[in-house]
Amino acid sequence: MTTENVVLQNVEIQQLLAHRYPFLLVDRVIAYEPGKRAVGLKNVTFNEPHFQGHFPGRPLMPGVLLIEAMAQVGGIVCAQLPEANGRIPLLVGVEKARFRGQVIPGDQVIITAEDLRTRMKRFGIMQTRSEVGGKLVAQAEIMFSLVD
Repeated sequence: MTTENVVLQNVEIQQLLAHRYPFLLVDRVIAYEPGKRAVGLKNVTFNEPHFQGHFPGRPLMPGVLLIEAMAQVGGIVCAQLPEANGRIPLLVGVEKARFRGQVIPGDQVIITAEDLRTRMKRFGIMQTRSEVGGKLVAQAEIMFSLVD
């Protein structure tokens, strides 16, 4: 990816999400339709602290962090829903999560989140997927609650 593909840099992402280092897991957004869809990018590097223990000699990105990265891209979409009105999207559920491949240092994860539906103007459900090199590595439906 070149910088020409960047839609939101780290600073703009932080305006939409409450996450900060070391827990902000989206490096940039490369495609974005506010309230509908976002495509985020996560550069996986060996110096991330979880690789010290997961696993020594064979570093793998923990599945829970991959789900969190997908949730963060979904949160970017959810924060721009018309129903959001300045409320913060909080993760409240994960369904149909499947891991299809491994993510290792040096990988670039492309994360897509699309709005499936909004319920009672308080809950958003996103369809998310993560790919490395064009290969699906994880997918899940992620639910958010919009809170004041």
